[in-house]
Amino acid sequence: MKIENHILLEARYLESPNCDERKSINDLSLIVIHSISLPPGEFGGPGIDALFTNTIDPKEHPYYELIANLRVSAHVLIRRDGDIVQYVPFNKRAWHAGVSNYKGRETCNDFSIGIELEGTDDSIFEDIQYQTLNDLLSSLIAHYPSLSYEDITGHEEIAPGRKTDPGPFFEWSRIIDPR
Repeated sequence: MKIENHILLEARYLESPNCDERKSINDLSLIVIHSISLPPGEFGGPGIDALFTNTIDPKEHPYYELIANLRVSAHVLIRRDGDIVQYVPFNKRAWHAGVSNYKGRETCNDFSIGIELEGTDDSIFEDIQYQTLNDLLSSLIAHYPSLSYEDITGHEEIAPGRKTDPGPFFEWSRIIDPR
């Protein structure tokens, strides 16, 4: 995969307004893995795009009434079929981690990249999602020297008690360091 001007060329780019400037791109030192499905437990629909672009219709599903006012995003989403959507350039701060702490550093959005996998806490992820994730991780780590395989974690690890994703069905052993 190729990154130019902080955009993944293989991704469909759909700009999210839910981001801001980073203090420093040189401080980029964490990758956070998430999972999401909208409506909950359903895959393939437009709900995730709508949430991250502030266009979710609260009348479309009862759950959407609860989240219609959220202002959140991620850098990228890997769909069930392996397709990638990028919402925020990697040099900007996506709003994906919320209240968080990693190795004593708070506000993980400041120094992380957020990767969403279309999925749930109680379902397996697809082989193609792991393949795409590994290709993406390899490209990110090659492009941004401050990132490493040692600093990839789940949302549940940086926001324990508040978040549970990517959940127990995410197979951490399938993240492959090609070195």
